[in-house]
Parts: sequence; C-alpha cells; structure tokens
Amino acid sequence: MSNPSTSEEAVPGLVVVDKPSGWTSHDVVGRGRKLAGTRKVGHAGTLDPMATGVLLLGIGRATRLLGQLQLTDKEYVATIRLGRSTVTDDAEGEVLEDVAAGHVTREQVEAAMVPLRGTIQQVPSAVSAIKVDGQRSYARVRAGEQVALESREVTVDDLSITDLRVEGEVVDVDVHVACTSGTYVRALARDLGAALGVGGHLTMLRRTRVGPFTLDHAATIDELAEQWRVISLDDATRIAFDSYDLSEAEAADVMFGRTLTGIDLGAPGTVAVFDPTGRFLALYEQRGGTARPVAVFV
Repeated sequence: MSNPSTSEEAVPGLVVVDKPSGWTSHDVVGRGRKLAGTRKVGHAGTLDPMATGVLLLGIGRATRLLGQLQLTDKEYVATIRLGRSTVTDDAEGEVLEDVAAGHVTREQVEAAMVPLRGTIQQVPSAVSAIKVDGQRSYARVRAGEQVALESREVTVDDLSITDLRVEGEVVDVDVHVACTSGTYVRALARDLGAALGVGGHLTMLRRTRVGPFTLDHAATIDELAEQWRVISLDDATRIAFDSYDLSEAEAADVMFGRTLTGIDLGAPGTVAVFDPTGRFLALYEQRGGTARPVAVFV
C-alpha cells in the first residue's frame, strides 16, 4: 500500500524495519510517524545506533502489543574484536586499554565461551538505557560518573563462532547469538575479552530476528518511504502468538473483557483470540479452567 496521508487514520499493525547503522531507535520511530501519518508509533526492543537489523514498530492500536513482544527471544550476528576494551563495549566508545591478542587461539575462544552460554548472571554494559536513580546509566557515564550496575539473569541459547581472523595484534571473532530479551551482546563481547585477559568489544552487531519476525519480514527506511508495509493486527498476532478461534458467544464476552469459563486455549502463556470472521479481539491467558484477559483491543 502507499503511504497514508495525515488526514487518514493509520492502519494499525506492525512494521518490521531493517534499521540502518547510525540511527537511534527513536530516529526510526520519528520517521515511522511521518510515513504512517500518526504520532501513535512505538518500538519494541531498542537497538544501539551502531547496530542494524530487525526493529519492530507498532502503529496505532498495535503499540499495545509492544510490551508483549519485548519479552521474546532474539538472534544476532556480531563481530567481537579481542585485544581492545572500550567504555561502551563497542567501537563507538573511548578506548580503555589495548592488549596484544594475536596469540589467542580458536580453541581458547571456544573454551572461554562455554561459561557465557545457558542461563547466566550478566552485568549490563554501563553505557546502557537502564535507569539508575531515575537517570539513564549512559547519561551518568557520559557525565563522568562511575556506574556499577547489578547483574541480571539472562539466557544465552547460542554463542558460537562462525569465523575467526587474526589481524596483527587483534583477533576478530564473528559470532551467532541467540538469547532472551535483556541480554547485552556488548556485554558478552566484554566478558569474553576479560575471560581471555585481552579485553574485547563489538565492532558489528546485526539483529536478524525478534521472536518470529526476521529480516525476511523487514524493509529498509528507503523501501518503506517508497511503499509503506504494515503487517495487519490480525496477521501480526497470528504470527507472534498462539491463536484461538472463538465462537460468537465467546467473542461477545471477550469484547467486554469478561473471563471465559470452561475453556481451554490450548497453549500456555499469552494467546491471541479471534472472532468467527478472523478478526483479532484480545490477548488472553489460561488460568486453570478459565481464560482471563491480558489486553482487549476492541
């Protein structure tokens, strides 16, 4: 479909953007507002300016889905440079230390990755959006403060080498990462370098998947400017959640946000429920022999 004008009501749904390097997630939201013709645009899962790849935008009523989508798993490809540590744990930060790493072998890197897989306690990068006493951690660091963030539990399902190159006194390691939301790939780079005693930081990060949404669903900013591509609320929720098709009587109850008794949604967690015509109505959750509303969209 072509871009809506500001006089039309924006079609609610999800837009999957292939975020360009150098743009903040807020920059993408700003462009999305212009292209969609509405200010009601939000994003799920912040990407650093340096990073590229899958960024989900919610348009209109679909912004209410974003809190649910942020709780999902993600995949990345990245390059970790061993032999240099930075303030931000990526290539954009001030260099803290250079340590010759040309001697590091693939076998040593593989061994150092083992403790970084599975369910781990990870200390987020100090230059992050986490709030400390009401102020973003990155703002405190940039103001010259020393910030010590508490560790948090994350799960790294995969951290594996796809290529390794010795470049003089540094080693560049291309990796694939599959992890839960809240995992900092920059922190994985930092911790891998620390474990090897040479320091490490990210030089490239590309997100390839957020839940079921991949780069195959994504369009660049330029492509979206040419042709606005919205995954409708009906289709997006079918893709993102387990689904349940209601009877007419059940649909009527759902539209009033009522608890459904004697019903089995057939899946744990949040389930998208649809009326007999296939229209998405709400997100529900099974609790024993009843299903209770999480969010009603009509």
